[in-house]
Amino acid sequence: STHDVDLRSRENNSAHRTREIDQKRLIVRRGQPFSITVQCNGSLPPKHHLDLVLHLGKRDEVEIKVQKVHGAGDKWWFNQQGAQDEMLLTLHSPADAIIGQYSLAVLLMSPDGRVLEKKDKMSFHLLYNPWCKDDVVYLPDETQLQEYIMNEEGIIYMGTWEYIKSIHWNYGQFEDYVMDICFEVLNNSNDALRDSQMDIEQRFDPVYVSRIITAMVNSNDDRGVLTGRWTEPYSDGVAPYRWTGSAPILRQWSKAGVRAVKYGQCWVFAAVACTVLRCLGIPTRLITNFSSAHDVDGNLSIDFLLDENLQPLESRGGRDSSWNFHCWVESWMRRDDLPKGNDGWQVLDPTPQELSDGVFCCGPCPVTAVREGNLGVKYDAPFVFAEVNADIIHWIVQRNGQRRKVLDQTTVGRNISTKSVYGDFRDDVTVQYKYPEGSKKEREVYEKAGRRVTDVLSDSSEPGRLQLSIKHAKPVFGTDFDVIIEVKNEGDQDAHVQLTMLATAVTYSSLYRGNCQKQTTTVMVPAHKAQQEVLRLRYDDYAQCVSDDHLIRVKAFVEAPGENEPLLTVTDIPLSRPDVFIQVPGKAFVREQVKASISFTNPLPVPLKGGVFTVEGAGLLSSTKIHVSGDISPGQTVSIVVSFSPMRTGVRKLLVDFDSDRLKDVKGVTTVVVRKKYRNIFAEITEFY
Repeated sequence: STHDVDLRSRENNSAHRTREIDQKRLIVRRGQPFSITVQCNGSLPPKHHLDLVLHLGKRDEVEIKVQKVHGAGDKWWFNQQGAQDEMLLTLHSPADAIIGQYSLAVLLMSPDGRVLEKKDKMSFHLLYNPWCKDDVVYLPDETQLQEYIMNEEGIIYMGTWEYIKSIHWNYGQFEDYVMDICFEVLNNSNDALRDSQMDIEQRFDPVYVSRIITAMVNSNDDRGVLTGRWTEPYSDGVAPYRWTGSAPILRQWSKAGVRAVKYGQCWVFAAVACTVLRCLGIPTRLITNFSSAHDVDGNLSIDFLLDENLQPLESRGGRDSSWNFHCWVESWMRRDDLPKGNDGWQVLDPTPQELSDGVFCCGPCPVTAVREGNLGVKYDAPFVFAEVNADIIHWIVQRNGQRRKVLDQTTVGRNISTKSVYGDFRDDVTVQYKYPEGSKKEREVYEKAGRRVTDVLSDSSEPGRLQLSIKHAKPVFGTDFDVIIEVKNEGDQDAHVQLTMLATAVTYSSLYRGNCQKQTTTVMVPAHKAQQEVLRLRYDDYAQCVSDDHLIRVKAFVEAPGENEPLLTVTDIPLSRPDVFIQVPGKAFVREQVKASISFTNPLPVPLKGGVFTVEGAGLLSSTKIHVSGDISPGQTVSIVVSFSPMRTGVRKLLVDFDSDRLKDVKGVTTVVVRKKYRNIFAEITEFY
């Protein structure tokens, strides 16, 4: 009695919320039943029965016999209902089952236990299930699940804490082949290559899996996905700011035979990790921490040494740094491996910064452990705590080698941001990471964590003090602009001061890229008055040295005879770029051609060479490059038209990046609503009659 098995992929995938990944292959979530049918020629002979066997691993390293009765909750079991020649088998996986690709065999057994017939080579994928209350990744809020699992679009916040900007990102976790590549990422970890059976048996645990992903997204010390690079040239790869989505990166890694893709920086690492984790079924969101500290020696203090010309000094062991922003992800899970109070959001940081257990990975670290200063909690709590809490001190090193402390900088760990679950706006999650500044709780946490508690008041309120501030409008890249330095004299005596103003180009990770402008002048500031000086920055001066992050760092330094302490203030000024304009006229239907017109105007006083547009969108089209022929002269507008046929319905985002020799990282985005096609049945009926 030959039997035919139908895995009922369409119905099961729909019920398991995986229909977006695939409708042909069976993809289900753990802890939730699914049904398959078995066709027999005639009914089963008496006393014969069916057995189900599952295997996992390339070489079937793990075997699971599916039980016929509902035993304890931690075993696979199935029940069957049958008519004459068709049987419905319902399989129940435990809520802590191993995730991965399973192969299924259906065996027809004789009364004396012989295999009479075997139907095997059927495969399906099992994912985590945040909808199942017994799964450790269970998240009870449907709005959050729609964002942190189902949303293929996102927003990444960057810039500086004062001038937050955002880019759209195409996570694309349900795009073709992405799920397969996510499992390929797991299969290529050092643990998997060392002992694949042990690795597979650990995959029930999202703590284990998420930690492996933070190690595998960067290519330091393994077959990881992305190589980091924080300075030009990027000519042997793709510059980090040119990516607009994760799928092209994952596909390129897989296609090249798991060779690392060049290049990423923190937001690219975080975005790729977010794609992989959402795809596997772990609720995940991308976080940006502004004024992020990178405390290498773990003393919770970051020291910047400057010479008397305000140039940064390479200090011994001075790998401590402060970044304008730094991105990581948070994943939601219950931590059964830790004491109570550590469940919920966990920090995972895939940017290669420090070794953890000998590997470049970081996390999962409970956000609550960071807030409470519980630095003994696994994994990597001290490093994450420092990122949001270290102290930054600037020192001027005089010719005789003496150090003078000149600035206790504004707080580290500000405006910690993620995309809101309610739409395209910013949600501030700083309070999840730290108690309010100056509060009693903050002081307690600092004492527990061993960070010195600075008494803010005594420092700055001495009378007769000078105050120093930097003001500027929002400058546009390509224009000349002014920065105003103001010296305020709160004292009763006139002050004669020496003011040094220095503008340098830096990257978002605070790497120095060269001087743009420097001025030193003597200023007389009358008592109880303020004096302003202007530093003029010309495009011709800064264009040569400005980095791809388009940041100018302005330092102002005041020394006054008779004042005990010199003053330093530092601000980073982001230069804004123009937008790319996109229009998609008319209505968009699935699998019908749509035209998008894209235009861009050169705002610079110089022509642009080597212009290239990159267009992509989850469910719309995979990453496509269009080169602009010839130069784009100052003020000239270039327009292109891109045709594509949307692959999936729903509200979709089309993302565009424009790049050229003198102007880079210009972005545009538009929303495309893709509808189902409804044939006009009435017209056909009328025609028929």
